[in-house]
Amino acid sequence: MNGIARAIDSVIATIAPQTALKRTAARQKMQILNSGYSNYGANTTKKSLIGWNYAGGSAREDINDNLSILRQRSRDLYMGVPIATGAVKTMRTNVVGRGLMLKPTVDAEALKITAAQAQQLEKDITREWALWAESPDCDMARIDNFYELQQLAFLNWLASGDTLVLLPTKKRINQPYDLRVQLIEADRLSSPNNFDTFDNQIVGGVEVDKDGEVVAYHFSKHHPLSYANERMEWQRVEAYGKHTGRKNVLHLMCRERIDQRRGVPFLAPVIEALKQLGRYTDAELIAAVISGLFTVFIEKESNEDGEPVGSGIAEEDLIDEEDENSLELGPGAILDLAEGEKAHDINPGRPNKNFSGFVEAICRQIGAALEIPYELLLKHFTSSYSASRGALEEAWKMFKMYRAWMANDFCQPVYEEWLAEAVAKGRINATGFFTDPLRRKAYCKAQWNGPARGLLNPVQEVGAAVTRVENGFSTRSAETMEMAGGDFYSNCEQLKQEEKKLKEVKKIVNAGEQKPGNAAGQQGNGTKPGEPEGRKDGDGAKPGEPAEQKDGGGQQGEKPVRSDTE
Repeated sequence: MNGIARAIDSVIATIAPQTALKRTAARQKMQILNSGYSNYGANTTKKSLIGWNYAGGSAREDINDNLSILRQRSRDLYMGVPIATGAVKTMRTNVVGRGLMLKPTVDAEALKITAAQAQQLEKDITREWALWAESPDCDMARIDNFYELQQLAFLNWLASGDTLVLLPTKKRINQPYDLRVQLIEADRLSSPNNFDTFDNQIVGGVEVDKDGEVVAYHFSKHHPLSYANERMEWQRVEAYGKHTGRKNVLHLMCRERIDQRRGVPFLAPVIEALKQLGRYTDAELIAAVISGLFTVFIEKESNEDGEPVGSGIAEEDLIDEEDENSLELGPGAILDLAEGEKAHDINPGRPNKNFSGFVEAICRQIGAALEIPYELLLKHFTSSYSASRGALEEAWKMFKMYRAWMANDFCQPVYEEWLAEAVAKGRINATGFFTDPLRRKAYCKAQWNGPARGLLNPVQEVGAAVTRVENGFSTRSAETMEMAGGDFYSNCEQLKQEEKKLKEVKKIVNAGEQKPGNAAGQQGNGTKPGEPEGRKDGDGAKPGEPAEQKDGGGQQGEKPVRSDTE
């Protein structure tokens, strides 16, 4: 307590002892209350914290009320700032890539079928799934197949924070399946007339009941930011079918707050850093371009009007004569300055030697916020093998998390809807699919395999995979999926066919070498092709050496006597 406070308390204690006692008790209470976080992060008296402008609210105030600006700024960064574009595309390529591929894994034990029956059922499902998923007919817009729709849905989630998916049905020629996937951009999910209800029943176009369960979604007729000259109307779509319980809407979103109903764009935490970095990069780029030009300033001692610099250049050589404020210099031109005029050149001093280090420091912070290591964000692997490997391992933890989320919230629900239609139409034989939820779950069990991670040292990492399998720490199926993105059993079937064909080829080649006769590879005199005549197998001579003749006594080295006919 400072001296002024003590003096005041002393005066009050002399005049009004009771009041002084209350002041002392109050001060003791304040000392008790000012503890814990109030001395640190929650302190409001420290000079380092007193200027902190903070305000908080519920998920509705903190997130939903700011989403429109966040979405538009995130999309603008994606379209114009290279680092932002690279971060989004790095996520899309590593999480989804060419698309998460279906691998049915039917639960044979729950279905009480043999392993061979389960394997055959999985093959039938895979074949029928390819008929629907690999065709643009699965898309309501009839543009992309299912794997391309995955890329589009994930990319829109990164940029907007939400992706909405409807699952309508529509018949099409030469397509046995009627299920369609319709993607809707996040902006179209909004409250009717753009007003959330005061009782929080409808917020951001998402309607809940009194228990907080999502019961419906409200979609505008067209995009609210478009120039469409149409009346804006809203359509209410129930989240689940009343009689079937069918999921009508898939809402792709990652929640970070309880009671949150709308997603946040992926770049939201680093919008300001990315924008400022983009401005700095543009400024340095322009300065570097200017430094490559010969820039001249004209210094005048008076403001008298006269012929401007560049007026002596031929008219056909002028390229910017429409701009009165533009002064031009011609190649190899000699200009005569007026009296009182001096020419001064400037040098911006670019490129800036500190540019790379500054950008690297900012990118490291951006990468930390987005969980993308700096090396992967800039595709700049110059560190040691162990450092690069560690960066990739950290990145793949995040990629796997988002891949599992994408599979659970988008791929698997669509697959289950498709499989229900396939069973209902009799194209897949699945007894008890519609009567027993446990059997249905057993039929719908599946894995979704995405692109494999890169190998920095293939020999070392393949050896490690072999060791894991031999010691039971992993399986061949898991390692095949992890390292090559393929399927072990499909590889085995392919290898069986390849080995069979290879054996047939070797058999033909060997038979051709051993078969006697001119056409079969043996000359009429008993020699093999390419051997000199007069040499037979078993005479002891090496290929390419003349054969040694033996006389009747078995001695070698004597030349035979040539007959007259020879």
